[in-house]
Amino acid sequence: MRLFELLLFLSNVGLFASTVLLKKGRRRIPVFVASGIASFLLVIHWTVEGYRVQLFFPYCITIIFLAISGYSYFKKTGLKKIPRFMLGSAYTAIAIMLIVTAGLMYAFPVFKLPEPTGEFKVGTQTFHFVDPNREEIFDKTREGKRELMVQVWYPAQAGTGKYAPVIPDTRILRYMAANYGLPGFTLQHLKYVSSHAYSGAELSSAQTSFPLLLANPGFGSSRFLHTSQAENLASHGYIVAVIDHTYNTFATEFPDGRITTSTTNDLFSPDHDYRTESGNRDKLGKVLTDDVAFALDQFELIQSGQIQSHLKGRIDLGHVGVFGHSIGGATAYDASYDPRISVGIDLDGGLYRLRDREGLRKPFLFMNSESEFERLKMVMDNHAYTEEELKRMGNTREWMDQVTEDKKLELERMRETVAAGGQFLYIDNTEHLNFTDVQFISPIFKMLGVTGKIAPERANSVINAYMLDFFDRYLKNQGGILMKGPDSRFPEMKFVTKLL
Repeated sequence: MRLFELLLFLSNVGLFASTVLLKKGRRRIPVFVASGIASFLLVIHWTVEGYRVQLFFPYCITIIFLAISGYSYFKKTGLKKIPRFMLGSAYTAIAIMLIVTAGLMYAFPVFKLPEPTGEFKVGTQTFHFVDPNREEIFDKTREGKRELMVQVWYPAQAGTGKYAPVIPDTRILRYMAANYGLPGFTLQHLKYVSSHAYSGAELSSAQTSFPLLLANPGFGSSRFLHTSQAENLASHGYIVAVIDHTYNTFATEFPDGRITTSTTNDLFSPDHDYRTESGNRDKLGKVLTDDVAFALDQFELIQSGQIQSHLKGRIDLGHVGVFGHSIGGATAYDASYDPRISVGIDLDGGLYRLRDREGLRKPFLFMNSESEFERLKMVMDNHAYTEEELKRMGNTREWMDQVTEDKKLELERMRETVAAGGQFLYIDNTEHLNFTDVQFISPIFKMLGVTGKIAPERANSVINAYMLDFFDRYLKNQGGILMKGPDSRFPEMKFVTKLL
């Protein structure tokens, strides 16, 4: 919660209290002074912090009280006697407005992302890539080539000026709100959330080159929702490129002002049988995997100078990693078959294209939420679903039998990969979206079970520590301590040694 918006709200509470508690003959000057203070705070808040819709009621209360108290003060007389019923109704309405405002300020705070823990300052830059060799298959309204927006976070020289906002493309915020079933104006305040990165800052000169990490958001997500992870890795000496997979994000804005939204959800329908759904997921997955390969092609061009960037000659293409969340985690796994990629991490994502390839023999980390691990454990334990469970899930026995069959193959692939130098972990008291910055947007998500019981800051800290340790081990030949087994500093992290 920001300072001046909090002071404005408290001044409104004080203004209301002085109006109700002071006797009529004694309230004229105190209420006028309180109104002046509230109005002063309102101007500072608007100027310094910016307005937001969650404070609409305090804005109205402040202006109305200033007008009424100013009239009473300068006219030396109060307003005409107001009937007690009307006065009581007005007081009740104001009290309700203040209570609603307090709830909105709590539910939709202008939050702060955790600070990066590394020694480097962080810079950020966004690239627009167009693949001349692929047609866009998810846009039914126009013909065109596959386009991607890719945001890069990197170790920087000491930055100057203000940090870049987390979401500079504020027009997409209404699509983000709609993605979570909220009115379009609800999340407009997120334009005030600051990152810890300097836009366009110079790359750090502390090293000749830095390892490259390619990252993939989940279904209907966005590159912006992995800002804290990208910043933290960049602060520890990585160039992190997060790919907005076009038409799989809630919204992506391109340099010419076009905004694309998610259309890949059209691939999935309750009317489909399981094999159709699974086939469509593989179809989507192939596009996402190809996006990673194409993005890596572009960074090779940046490295050689064929695409202009201050990253030229500074990318260590001999040490490339990949990670992602949800279907983006499956993308990380599938993309890791590319011989240019050395190591990867899947954050709570079920795999796709399982029957297309043999198991991945490459260091890979699977980090799951507790809820996802419990689902996998049911498969490992050969759980037989009761009719009541199937009814509650809204699935048929035939559907769940096919899910179980695929999950067993998925577990076999994971087991083969872990044997090649990885780990399978899960985090107590976490849900699927704890692996994104969604967990910081509202404490209501935790109450609704969208995110787990774990504190968002703690979940972020644990995830970042293990991601960094794993990448350091295989891309920098250092660290790896956390991969050796349970650590008393992170009791939430559980190691799974048996996958089948």
